[in-house]
Formats: sequence, C-alpha cells, structure tokens
Amino acid sequence: MANLDIVKPENLVYTKTKVLTDAIMHYCPGCGHGTAHRIVAEVIDELGIQDKTIGIAPVGCSVLAYNYFDVDFQEAAHGRAPALATAAKRLNPDCFVFTYQGDGDLAAIGTAETIHACNRGENITMIFVNNGIYGMTGGQMAPTTLVGMKSATTPYGRNVALNGYPLRITELLATLPGTYFVTRQSVHTPTAVRKAKVAIKQAFENQKLQKGLSFVEIVSSCNSGWKMTPVQANQWMEENMFPNYPIGDIKVNGQIVEKVDINRIVVDHPLTVVNK
Repeated sequence: MANLDIVKPENLVYTKTKVLTDAIMHYCPGCGHGTAHRIVAEVIDELGIQDKTIGIAPVGCSVLAYNYFDVDFQEAAHGRAPALATAAKRLNPDCFVFTYQGDGDLAAIGTAETIHACNRGENITMIFVNNGIYGMTGGQMAPTTLVGMKSATTPYGRNVALNGYPLRITELLATLPGTYFVTRQSVHTPTAVRKAKVAIKQAFENQKLQKGLSFVEIVSSCNSGWKMTPVQANQWMEENMFPNYPIGDIKVNGQIVEKVDINRIVVDHPLTVVNK
C-alpha cells in the first residue's frame, strides 16, 4: 500500500468548544450521541448563552450527559425530563432550557410528559435521539423499533399483531398546537451534521423569541445494539430507518409542512440483518 501524506491546511486550527468538558465520553464507537453532543455544545457557544443554559439529562444511554456539558444540568427520573424542564423554564424564564432524551425515555415511559409539555407549548427545546432500540439495557424493543426488526425482546422481528406499529412520535407532536418547530435530522454524514446543527440553533433561537416548543429528532444508529460495524449500521439506517422516519422539517413557524404525510409508515420492506 502506498504511503499517503496527510497535508493539514495552513492556519487551520482544530478546537473543542468550551461548552464541552474534558471528560471522555462513554458512548460506543460509531454512536451518534457524541456528535449530537458536540453540535448542541457548539450552538450554545455560538449563541453566547453558556451561562444562561439549563440542560435536563434523561435515563438511557445519555444518562451521564451532565458530565459532558459545562452548563447547569439537572438529572430527571426516567421519562420525566419535560416536566423538569417545564419547572426550570418557568422558574428561570430568561434561561435557555433543553432536554436531551432517547426513544425509550421520551417515547415510552415519558410519553405523557412529552405530549403534555408539547401541548402546553412550553418555551423549551427538546432534542430526541431515535435509534430504534433500548441501547443501554440490552437491546430490547423500543416504541420506535421497526416492523420486522429483531431485538432482544422481539427475536423474530417486531410483529404488528403482537407489538403494534412503530410510534412516530415526532409526527404526532407536530399536530399539537403548542409545538412551533418540529424537525427530524441525522448526524451520520458531514452534510447531515451541518443540517442538524442549523435545526438545533433554530430551536434555541425560538426560545429567545418565545415562540413555544421546538422539537428536534435525530435519527441515529446503535451499531452495538444492532450487532453491526459503524459503517454497516449507517447504511442500514439509511435503507431502513429513513423510509419510516424521513429526514426533514415537519412543522415550521407553527404550520405543518405541506409535503409531509404525518400518517405515512412503511411496513413491507425486509429487515433481516439486525441482531442476527
């Protein structure tokens, strides 16, 4: 194999945003949480709101999020992050409050708190990482697990007759009058990361304008839970997750985007490679 010289462009300096701590993240290699953390931290830094930001950590893979952000943080009981964020924002209306939650925390045990916070139009930002599985506790079926997708509790694949349909909670929340901005993004490519960062920045700016609740879903892979390499997981995500959870804005300025079909769900594609 030929030796390749890596040339660093002149005057290019790689820096870590000051909003991230020096703690080493515990996430599996290939997980999207680390990238999502970075762009959230960059947005906080660029908006100059580090001393005015309050984060709410969930229960799940990102339970230790408070170790990685140099902002005020509170830990919520499982699923209760939106309720805690509501209290934090109402007690500190000039602060920027955000929750950071996975699909089990936000869309399973926390469904009630999520829906009612969104319906009330709390002036907060909710960041939702959807990898279609319970990653922290062994790879069980989550509300977002796809039809036919294998997991620790659906070894033969999710069966609609037994387990019901995947919960597209982001589309559900878009129908509520209290949500102002609802979008779905990903962080698996550089282009996707840039788009996700724009969406998160918009969500924080909406708080300053007191527009109501902004909700950003990030579709991510769980290569450990899916039993794949990071590259395989990203490809599988594109081929299987994105048809069910299409990337793009769903609700902007309080209006559902005209081209979005909030009832669309794909159930007829083969899912044969997860947890083989």
